[in-house]
Amino acid sequence: IRGIQAKYGQNSVGGITSSRCTNEEVYVVQKWVRAAAGNNNVDTCARVCHSPTGYGLKTTLGESAGTQTFDSVMHSDVIIVVGANPTVAHPVFASQMKRRLRQGAKLIVIDPRRIELVESPHIRAEHHLQLRPGTNVAVINALAHTVITEGLEDTAFVAARCESEAYQVWREFISDASNSPEALAAETGVAATDVRAAARLFAGAGNGAIYYGLGVTEHSQGSTMVMGIANLAMATGNLGRDGVGVNPLRGQNNVQGSCDMGSFPHELPDYRHLSDTATRELFESEWQVSLDAEPGYRIPNMFDAAVAGEFKGLYIQGEDIAQSDPDTQHVHAALEAMECVVVQDLFLNETAKFAHVFLPGSSFLEKDGTFTNAERRISPVRKVMEPLSGMGEWEVTCALATAMGYPMSYEHPSQIMDEIARLTPTFHGVSYAKLDQLGSIQWPCNEAHPQGTPFMHVDEFVRGKGYFSPTPYVATEERSTGRYPLLLTTGRILSQYNVGAQTRRTRNMVFHAEDRIEIHPSDAEVRGISHGSWVGIKSRVGETVLRADVTERVQPGVVYTTFHHPASGANVVTTDNSDWATNCPEYKVTAVQAYPVSEPSRWQETFRSSNAEQKSLLAQAIAPGQEPAES
Repeated sequence: IRGIQAKYGQNSVGGITSSRCTNEEVYVVQKWVRAAAGNNNVDTCARVCHSPTGYGLKTTLGESAGTQTFDSVMHSDVIIVVGANPTVAHPVFASQMKRRLRQGAKLIVIDPRRIELVESPHIRAEHHLQLRPGTNVAVINALAHTVITEGLEDTAFVAARCESEAYQVWREFISDASNSPEALAAETGVAATDVRAAARLFAGAGNGAIYYGLGVTEHSQGSTMVMGIANLAMATGNLGRDGVGVNPLRGQNNVQGSCDMGSFPHELPDYRHLSDTATRELFESEWQVSLDAEPGYRIPNMFDAAVAGEFKGLYIQGEDIAQSDPDTQHVHAALEAMECVVVQDLFLNETAKFAHVFLPGSSFLEKDGTFTNAERRISPVRKVMEPLSGMGEWEVTCALATAMGYPMSYEHPSQIMDEIARLTPTFHGVSYAKLDQLGSIQWPCNEAHPQGTPFMHVDEFVRGKGYFSPTPYVATEERSTGRYPLLLTTGRILSQYNVGAQTRRTRNMVFHAEDRIEIHPSDAEVRGISHGSWVGIKSRVGETVLRADVTERVQPGVVYTTFHHPASGANVVTTDNSDWATNCPEYKVTAVQAYPVSEPSRWQETFRSSNAEQKSLLAQAIAPGQEPAES
């Protein structure tokens, strides 16, 4: 790594932190990048999932996190679920929400697919706004337009809690006829009467709560949509108490924590910008090093710079970017262009095939540390056995920093948390002793909130007054054309987790042995596609082949697939289009064509050949008597 920096410059290396590792492990990796490597080229998987949440909620409410506890849903009267499928992606929370729905709470689903929450045993949504992919902002604006123009807003809440001038600007914007449900119906595909009925139901609720997922953030207007959700919650007075709130459903066990720990290239821990001199000096004093005030590369920037020959070294902690990131062929080209790719993980995943160095990770059973979930709850994990590799992941990172000439020495992860608490206002009161005493803590936990904070923004917003941000709808560049007439959107399934690096090694494979492409019967019929047949899926950047699932879960003109199996190549067809503010990829909208085929795509043939070669090389390298870790 030092050699690369000597040859290509200090900014030629960087790191990616994991949303599956502990806060302490993530913290030392971002510290390694900034203090040992001497730049800010650090990013995390939240870049490709919930980075718009951070931007949108920070702008409007002042804090980059959800507002409630999960148990808060038991006090909700009307629940909006938008761009999320909790039944399969967040089943524990979904069970709690269904319990409340069975007690009489009303449900509004905003989703291009007919997900199980729309209608299933004992559960039926009052409204399903089955919008076209890419039109989220148009729908949220139409809902807010109805609230304002029909006089349904909570004027007392807005007057007491929100910036008056910003509210008046937003109110004039949202009241314009161009934002009416009638004006936007042709764009969204949702009847104006349905939008108005849903808006009236939500605004009339005693307690209205909004829960959203990656179907909100993974769009070209992901940040705009998050701000739109916050605007609607403020306009209806649904913040600052039990049963309400704006609640992002995170994609992995420590997405929230990895963001809290300073994993973005422009922010230090606690979402403080590098340009703030006082914050930078605080960390410089603790770390005994000068910090670069300029933001570093985001993950997409790293890939582009690698292909350009300017970025040559990457330390990847617990992320499988070769499978999970969009435009797979571009990602692979970037990894192949680097001179030192270091992968630290539990398994030899797809990214490990490009690694020059593999550092073994450790499971939750082998480590002490903390995770922070979507409700800002910091929970302890305590090891029951020593790491099989002989070192904890944080110890490996510290050893690497020390070898590079920047000593990082801790005797226990609790000391890392103590450092985090010293430097991070929202964590000032967090310690392993307090976690052992209370079991878990929701940040902020500090002098003002020594026992933690179940509900955010109770008396005032973190930023003081709530900020209404205008959210003009701008259609995505990924739109259906004569050449690519269908819109592909992606999601998960219950039996597989994320890219499947863990769950594909279990018996869950009997439930989901392959990724399939859902297609509406009318679209299948005109293309000569039958249920179970092979289908070619082609976009402007790539092509793959999947087996057809002909179903009415998707609407005409929309196709849907999951991304749990590397050989499926789902991200071979997703593009580099991204959110305007954060570069979060637009996984949820890709213009494609579908057609019957009888053989795998060229990319899949190359993948299978390469995969067989990798397994052969691995078998040759394994010592006699050892079992190879399947990739």
